[in-house]
Amino acid sequence: MDRKVGFFKSIQFKLIIIYVLIIFIAIQIIGVYFTRQVENQLVTNHFEMLDERANLLAYNLAQEMTANKDDRSTVTANINVLLRDIFPIDQSEVQVIDQNRVVISTSNFSNRHIVGQQSTEVRVKRALLGNKDEDVLRDHETGHRIRVLAVPIKSDDGPVGALYIEASMEDIYAQIRQINSILLSGTFIALVISVVLVILVARTITAPIMGMRKQTVRMALGDFTKQVTVYSADEIGQLATSFNDLTMRLQDATLTRNREQKRLKSVLTHMTDGVIATDQNGRIILLNKRAEELLDVSSQAVLGQHLPDVLRLSDTFALYDLYEQSDSVLLDFGSKDEEYLLEANFSVIQENEGPINGLITVLHDVTEQEKIEHERREFVANVSHELRTPLTTMKSYLEALEDGAMKDKELGPRFLSVTQNETERMIRLVNDLLQLSKIDSYDYQFSFQSVDIVLFLHEIVDRFEMIADDKEIQFIRKISKKPMYVKMAPDKMTQVVDNIISNAMKYSPEGGNITIALLQQGHQLQISITDQGMGIPRESQSKIFDRFYRVDKARARSVGGTGLGLAIAKELVHAHKGDIWARSEYRKGTTIFITLPYLEIKEGEE
Repeated sequence: MDRKVGFFKSIQFKLIIIYVLIIFIAIQIIGVYFTRQVENQLVTNHFEMLDERANLLAYNLAQEMTANKDDRSTVTANINVLLRDIFPIDQSEVQVIDQNRVVISTSNFSNRHIVGQQSTEVRVKRALLGNKDEDVLRDHETGHRIRVLAVPIKSDDGPVGALYIEASMEDIYAQIRQINSILLSGTFIALVISVVLVILVARTITAPIMGMRKQTVRMALGDFTKQVTVYSADEIGQLATSFNDLTMRLQDATLTRNREQKRLKSVLTHMTDGVIATDQNGRIILLNKRAEELLDVSSQAVLGQHLPDVLRLSDTFALYDLYEQSDSVLLDFGSKDEEYLLEANFSVIQENEGPINGLITVLHDVTEQEKIEHERREFVANVSHELRTPLTTMKSYLEALEDGAMKDKELGPRFLSVTQNETERMIRLVNDLLQLSKIDSYDYQFSFQSVDIVLFLHEIVDRFEMIADDKEIQFIRKISKKPMYVKMAPDKMTQVVDNIISNAMKYSPEGGNITIALLQQGHQLQISITDQGMGIPRESQSKIFDRFYRVDKARARSVGGTGLGLAIAKELVHAHKGDIWARSEYRKGTTIFITLPYLEIKEGEE
């Protein structure tokens, strides 16, 4: 998300502050140093000037006081002249004091009343002893700085008086304050000019950076068409040039990645196998459409979940076990009513012997494959069993014949009859297997033609009525007298109907009825064959058309069945684009239904 940076948080503002602070600190350091030096120089000059004038005045006063010490009025007049000539300093007061500490003269006319009075200043006392005494004090009323100086007036014979000077230093500090004011004004002007210059300089630095920032925002949104403007050939210019080069490389890399992602997505979408990808923690991060269909889940529902939980492997496999699982794993997603098996193959995502980054799982639907494999094993077992029984019987009887039963007039023929029946049974079994094999491999020729199904059924029933006298079975016909045509192979459909009626006769009791009915239902003709036998249990009704399936295995073998008749009938009916099924009530009888497409024959056609 592109959030605009405020001015006070921008790098431009930071550069301005840094540069201004540097300039301000530099000016302050220079200003402080300059004013200190000026102050020291002015104070030093003031002190030196005051000392020189004080020493000059003291020397002249000493000459005057020793030369005219008897004429006091002349001395006083000359002292006043010397004070005006030598010490014409404003804001200062000079007092001339004799050796008796009496004030002889003063330069401050407003303070003339102290003339003739004795001075109480301690510094004067020290000066009369020949010692110079000085100090800087503050006026209690005004707070101004004042230099106080007591200088001895010496002659050849020793001190003859003293000078007491109070000189104000306020002019010096007024000059210093003025200088500080000028420096402050100059600092402000310099800062204003510096800010303007720094803004201009900062913009030259930040403009490429802002351009690169805008370009990064566009790049984040997938726009690589813009280029950063190169303003100069310096380091920032080189950075902008490198950034433009990076933009072009990223554009190429992004286009390549998008193409690869589209290819991968297309491959994953159109794969017939389900693909699931996880992260290093085993949480699902991707699954294709086929995986959703195989697992009957949605992507939103399982993304982020652990793979073993989704595949129902939590009880048998941990995640680290799947990393080392080289063999496929069979997953049972079936229910009580329906079998559903998936085969899962696992492969780790790892780069150059580095840490494992995830897991790829490929899912295959092997329900039909496992069902076929199960049927194949069951078929082999059933064929072996069906062949073993007659072969064992034949071997036993042949051994008996070999041992002498052949010479017995009663046992010999009977044993030979049994071996002949078992041989015929094996021949029927092999013929049925060959027929099923041809049907399964589509290597079976059907000669279709239009047949009147009404006449066709009557002919079959007439034939069975001729051989049903032994069991006294009655055939009931519910067949329309109106011709109804079906496109079929007569010999194959005869085999189907014969097999069903034969089964009905085998399992019907003596004196029972077998009903053959024909009914038109829309574009379908439905043939039903009903017996009054023991019936078929409900759980076996959907299995009687399976190969080698028998409800009553002992009785079926006793009547010579191979267990393939109804399986062959089912395949032949399906080849006629029809359907076949059974409906039965246990101990009440069974009805086999056959439907075939109805063929409309116009007048004049046959």
